[in-house]
Amino acid sequence: MGTKVIPVSVSRKSPSQKQRALEILARLQRLYPDATCSLNYSTPVQLLVATILSAQCTDERVNKVTPALFARFPDAASLANADLEELENLVRSTGFYRNKAKNIQGACQKIVSEFDSVVPNQMEQLLQLPGVARKTGNVVLAHAYGINAGVTVDTHVKRLSQRLGLTKFPDPIRIEKDLIKLLPQPDWENWSIRLIYHGRAVCKARSPVCEACELSDLCPSAGKTLVAGQGK
Repeated sequence: MGTKVIPVSVSRKSPSQKQRALEILARLQRLYPDATCSLNYSTPVQLLVATILSAQCTDERVNKVTPALFARFPDAASLANADLEELENLVRSTGFYRNKAKNIQGACQKIVSEFDSVVPNQMEQLLQLPGVARKTGNVVLAHAYGINAGVTVDTHVKRLSQRLGLTKFPDPIRIEKDLIKLLPQPDWENWSIRLIYHGRAVCKARSPVCEACELSDLCPSAGKTLVAGQGK
């Protein structure tokens, strides 16, 4: 007698976290093919300064401030030697202006004295500059030097990565580590830029437009009441 074969019903598995991340990335690339850094700058030091100013401030506001700032202080040497009160007045509308002006001047003084007036292209050296954490370092390396050293985690990337179920952590460093595991290195900054665009247009902090979101079928938070902290 032959062995009786009992048919087994195979359930279709849900996509893994990594598969979802890659599909989200592919859709974001289709949705925002021309997405790029929203900050206006001409040189690495201007990008560094603009990124420092963007903390707790919109890129739109920063772009209104930097034309006058860079016309007056176009490079690291001039910023390093600027009158601090004048510098504060020029960046006042970006918020936290005293601390930002102090960090900008301190970073530029260090760039002049220790890096021959050139913004360094290594994360370890960038992190030595006042006012520079990994977010700023990742932006500068990616857009000034074409180096994907990590994933930029701003408020949009943090919020959307949590909502999409790609991280459970609130800390940007932990979020970045989770995303690095899920995404190919050449697309680390592409992910951040496009997620920022999506966060501004659709997956807003307090009123996400889930019904119009092209990622909703991949998002465990779609249509649900936001968990405390995710909408901030």
